Amino acid sequence: MEQRSVSVWPRLEPFLLGVLPAAPPAKFSMHYLRKMAAYVRARTREGCFPRLHWPLWRHIACGKLQLPEDTAWLYFETCDLLAPRPPEERLEWAEAVSQCGSVEELDKLRYKLSVDTLQFLLFLYIQQLNRVSLRTSLIGEEWPSPRSRSRSPSPDRDAKTAAQNKNWDDQAHLSFIQTHLSDLLELVLEPEQLGGPGQAVHDSQVSAEALRGLSFLLEGSLSRGRAVHGLHELLGWGPLQAQAGYSALTHSFSLPRLQAWLRESLTANPFGTTACLRSGKKLAWAQQVDGAMKRAKIARNTHIAPPGSRVVLMSQVYRQTVAKDSEKLAGANVKLHRCSEAYIYLLTPLRSVSVEKCRNTTVVLGPVQSTVHVQSCEDVCVVCVAGRLSVGASSRCTFHALTPTRPLLLPGNEALTLAPFHTHYPSLEDHMASVGLAVVPSSWDQPLLLGSEGPLGNPPYRLLPPSEFCPLVVPFEMEGDTTEIPGGLPPQYQKALTAREQRVQNWQRTVKEAKLNKEQRRQFQALVEQKFHEWLLESGHRQQLDSLIPAPPETKQAAG
Repeated sequence: MEQRSVSVWPRLEPFLLGVLPAAPPAKFSMHYLRKMAAYVRARTREGCFPRLHWPLWRHIACGKLQLPEDTAWLYFETCDLLAPRPPEERLEWAEAVSQCGSVEELDKLRYKLSVDTLQFLLFLYIQQLNRVSLRTSLIGEEWPSPRSRSRSPSPDRDAKTAAQNKNWDDQAHLSFIQTHLSDLLELVLEPEQLGGPGQAVHDSQVSAEALRGLSFLLEGSLSRGRAVHGLHELLGWGPLQAQAGYSALTHSFSLPRLQAWLRESLTANPFGTTACLRSGKKLAWAQQVDGAMKRAKIARNTHIAPPGSRVVLMSQVYRQTVAKDSEKLAGANVKLHRCSEAYIYLLTPLRSVSVEKCRNTTVVLGPVQSTVHVQSCEDVCVVCVAGRLSVGASSRCTFHALTPTRPLLLPGNEALTLAPFHTHYPSLEDHMASVGLAVVPSSWDQPLLLGSEGPLGNPPYRLLPPSEFCPLVVPFEMEGDTTEIPGGLPPQYQKALTAREQRVQNWQRTVKEAKLNKEQRRQFQALVEQKFHEWLLESGHRQQLDSLIPAPPETKQAAG
């Protein structure tokens, strides 16, 4: 079997969902990660290896890397969100957290949480993907120079960094792995296989345990089959073992030969964004208006991609209401790009959603297992139940969220509004259970600011005043048992909503008691309808109502 008959590529999820779309702490450099790798390997009995428990990571992060505890927990929690846990386990954890009555009880519960140590080291290292300096943007360097590192951070530069994140760029993932393969291999080596910093001893050996760690970042397949396997599974096959330098005596691989084999085998992810744009299936919609979707570009690879690599790309949806509840979307990573004046309903359990460079658009989502990330948007409203909500370089956006984690506000935001989740559709609770999301705890009103916005500046967000709160009605008929907002509303919002409903009832009673004659009722009704239509036009809601009218049968396309 020839070398080129196997392909290895960077896994999508660690880069897409694991890398925070902002510049990482300076202490996540290789210099400090080498020290951390040696530290955890030497403390196996203390809960550092092969799994790293939260108290030990907090000790390392806060005591040695000088990170704030909130930041330490953010990275630990993000890595845990990537772990393949059954929904039932996620729901049990959510219930346990919701029953904690104090910070001490919550901290005690977190003591039980752990992550794979080698995977966590690699997870911290790949945070460098979005590290960009001004010099980088000019000459294309991957890493900032020592001079640029020594300068104080600039809010504008931080915002620019966030706006240029590479989380969806599969070519950037490949380039990162190729450029830093030596460092990645070094992080998973056992201490006795290392000499000085950055120098492996002669003929270092890579253990099977290290290969399992590398499978967090790398997977692949044989050219004659479509089955996708982790790196350690691929290298369990005899012919490939021989090529990669496997020794039956030591049950390990020669580092130089393994590294050479990986460099020969590395290729772009065949299920990444590039491949999806080139050869993905078009996704059609049940709700369309004739001519309005001509400029839209919608593609998916969900018919061929394995779990974790399913992608749906939607770009340039303009002045249109589109809706989808389909198995073709279930578990997919969805990217909405450059949509404008649109209403988008994706009422299906999803893996992740990214909303980038959209304007004047409303996005209503089914439960999102991992992250909803909003980047470089203006006047966008997002309604979601999600494992995490993050926002960067966006302005005048509103978020109605139900999330167990603190919303992450990255640099460059302005005039954001955070509000409680305020809608439902019949199958919502079933969908939430299928991805392991519960109604409690909900941290929508406790954002974490990461980056340039500090306590001395004006906060880039506000909490929606109860007086401005209105629930959202999903305008589609569906099957299911959910008949109200899961978990209900916070008391102050429920009180405001009840008061508004009472005013409506009082108005209806006043009209009834006015005892208008037939002609007066006709004139009054005409006046109310006129004012209502004026409001629809001024608010922009007329467009949404018009686009809900189904297209004539001859203009509809078959669902993709």
